[in-house]
Amino acid sequence: MLPQDRVYKASDMLLSNKRAIEEHLCVKEQSLFALEEKIILYDLTNTFFEGSGRYNNKARFGFSKEKRNDSPLVTLGLVMDAAGFPKRSQMFEGNVSEPKTMERMILGLSSRDTLSKPIIVMDAGIATEENLWWLKNHQYDYLVVLRGKKNVLPEEMVTIKEDGDCIVKAALVRHDDEVELVCHSTGKEEREKGIRNLFQERFEEELQKVKRALSKKNGIKRYEKVVEKVGRLKEKFKRIAHRYEIIVKKDEKNKVIAITWHQKETGNTDGIYCIRTNRGDFKEQQIWNIFNMLRDIEDAFRCMKSALGLRPIHHQKEHRVDGHLFITVLAYHILHTIRFKLRQKDVHDSWKTIRDGLSTLVRVTTELKRKDGRVIHIRKSSRLEPYHKKIYDALNLSHQVGKQVKTII
Repeated sequence: MLPQDRVYKASDMLLSNKRAIEEHLCVKEQSLFALEEKIILYDLTNTFFEGSGRYNNKARFGFSKEKRNDSPLVTLGLVMDAAGFPKRSQMFEGNVSEPKTMERMILGLSSRDTLSKPIIVMDAGIATEENLWWLKNHQYDYLVVLRGKKNVLPEEMVTIKEDGDCIVKAALVRHDDEVELVCHSTGKEEREKGIRNLFQERFEEELQKVKRALSKKNGIKRYEKVVEKVGRLKEKFKRIAHRYEIIVKKDEKNKVIAITWHQKETGNTDGIYCIRTNRGDFKEQQIWNIFNMLRDIEDAFRCMKSALGLRPIHHQKEHRVDGHLFITVLAYHILHTIRFKLRQKDVHDSWKTIRDGLSTLVRVTTELKRKDGRVIHIRKSSRLEPYHKKIYDALNLSHQVGKQVKTII
């Protein structure tokens, strides 16, 4: 096991050469896999670390995507190509505004001679009008998720995906200098309905508690307190509270005598999402296929946080935390290289499935005691099972996993 000081020294050395390492990896991966940088994906995630954050200027409290608002956060920005390989990473403050990071990241990439003008693909959180104006002004094509939801679908839509119970239909709506793709997914509609119904049930249960308190001896009845309680519930369940009209009635003594509520008539937006782009030559299927590449960067963040140990962070100093994040990104380069080679051989299993499937391939040590008191140690690998062979064949690896070793002590 390496001493802690050597680990820290390696982390510091890697971080001090971060830009050169990322440049080298970009060029190497391009040459190995003939990658084309026609599409660039950009997104952010944050993660928490233990401690007060007093020694880290990036440590900030903010909205945690892991529901850890009790801990300081740091943010990782990641740029990936269409094949899912990281091109550049950057560490930001934990409460950084997502839209403010895009310009810095794209400008950092633009200094590379190998990068032509790609299509920039981003989620709604970064796709502000200011950022889109910047992309237009710098002659970048873009494809982004539209902010807000529509509740009216075009009359004529084409089917772009039909897989089991999920059907996705889409229609192009053309504007002056942009094209908008309105999509409806039956699978997404069912998921959103389920989530909405769950939150509505919880919201109404909490309203019932406030209502029942009116008839209890020590329950909250004062008008201002009840209104405050309802306001807190609206904030807690803001995802669905806007669908309700809540009426609080009081008497001449400023005591609440009744609470009633009902759902307002709102348009159905379940399963509907919109994608906007300035590429007017793209068809429905092309736009939707590019949009789905955003799942690759979401998958990358999931792998980093689970399999690669991005969270939690136990370091306290800023450069140690940055080093931890960068080492995780480097580990993802290796992980994704393996998955990319497997996909080329039509193996599309998740990293968890691959890891679990290979976990049964082990090295076994057998000890045999001789009559003269000496011990024979035989160390050998277990036999490859069908799944092991599939992975090894896809990676062009030998089925001879380690030689048999025999020692007598």
